Parts: sequence; structure tokens; C-alpha cells
Amino acid sequence: MEPAFPFLAAPQDSDSVLDRAFAEAAERAEAADQTGDDHDEVTTRVLDAAFEQFCRMGIRRSTMEDVARRAGVSRITLYRRFASKDALVEQVVRREFRRYFDQFIVDVRGAETVADRVVLGFVSSLRAIRGNPLIGGLIDAEPDAVVPSMTTDGGRTLAVVRQFVAGRLRREQQAGNVARDVDVDVVAELMVRVSASFLVIPGQVVDLDDEEQVRAVARRFLVPMLGPPPVR
Repeated sequence: MEPAFPFLAAPQDSDSVLDRAFAEAAERAEAADQTGDDHDEVTTRVLDAAFEQFCRMGIRRSTMEDVARRAGVSRITLYRRFASKDALVEQVVRREFRRYFDQFIVDVRGAETVADRVVLGFVSSLRAIRGNPLIGGLIDAEPDAVVPSMTTDGGRTLAVVRQFVAGRLRREQQAGNVARDVDVDVVAELMVRVSASFLVIPGQVVDLDDEEQVRAVARRFLVPMLGPPPVR
């Protein structure tokens, strides 16, 4: 089955929307100040209108005319900035994933230990994606549109998120918070796959709306993947 949103994946020699979202979030995380999205006022208004339209009606049922009307711009103005509906959807989804990566970094920054950061990161990821009106809403309302894009792209979508998590764990390792013999790439792979399965496969054992239960699951099953704390 072909992904419904081909912009989420990309050929091996080019960047996907998630690759770019990750790179932008990571770059801004290194900056002293974060200035937000670099868009002119009309483009921002169009993206905001498209986000609202897609949340209300879904991507498949929304047209470029719907977005132009909601943004208060002409079709000509809309098409000058976005050549197609796919291009517009890509920019909207890209912005939401970039915000997710940004929020993830903010959420874990105040935690005192690596174990706390793993727990917070897991909770933050599930909360951010499930609570996002567009991404979470699509998973609930149009799973046949989203799930294939996550599972039939040669693993690239999960690989980008794994890269992000592995990068955070590698920093912990360099700081002496995780033992050197821990394979952070494998740990990140397992953590991301656990998170993804919770998001796309309904379950009855763990209540994802119970944040304390989700925290307990992360502390009991994810934190031990990092092994015992290094001896100082």
C-alpha cells in the first residue's frame, strides 16, 4: 500500500518532511533564543487557516478553495505560496512535527536525572502527538492515511524519530549519565517502536489518558534499557 501522504517519506538521497523538521528543531535547540517560524504574515495566516481546516474536516475532504476562504485570501495568492495541496499539507504537518520536537526538548530540560528525562520524554511524546488536533486527530479519524505513511516508507519515519531520541541519549552518555557500553541506537529504536505502537494500535491494558500509569510503565520498562547508572 502506498502512503497516503507521500511527502512524509522520501527517496534515500533526499530529506523527508520529518528529516527537515528534526533538523530545524535540533538547530533551534542549540540557539540561545528561538524566534519561531520564519514566515511572512500572509503565509502564516494561510498555514493557520489550513491547520484549522484540516483539523475540522480532515485533509482528504479539504480543498485549496476551503483554505483560501478560511484564510481570507484569493486562490491566486494561495497558489503563489503553495503550488499544490500536497505542498500546503507538507508545510502544515512539517510545522506541527517541528513544534513537537521543540516541545519535547523543553519538557525534558528541567528533569534532574536521565531516568526522569526518559520518563518525561515518553509521556511528552504520547501527550503531544495524541493531543495534537491535526496529527492525533488524523491517527484517530484517518488511520488509513497516516499509518501507511509510518509503516510503508522503509522505516524512514521511525528512523528520523529514532535519530532524535538517540541523539538525546548520546548526549547523556557523553555527560556520563549512561554507561559507555550501552548501545543508544538500539535503545532509541526500542523506545520509539514502543511509543509508535501505543499511538497506532489500540490497547486495553495501559490507559494512555492516565499519565501516572504511563509514567510508571516508562520507569519500569524503558528506563532499565539504559542499564545501571555509571559508577562516578
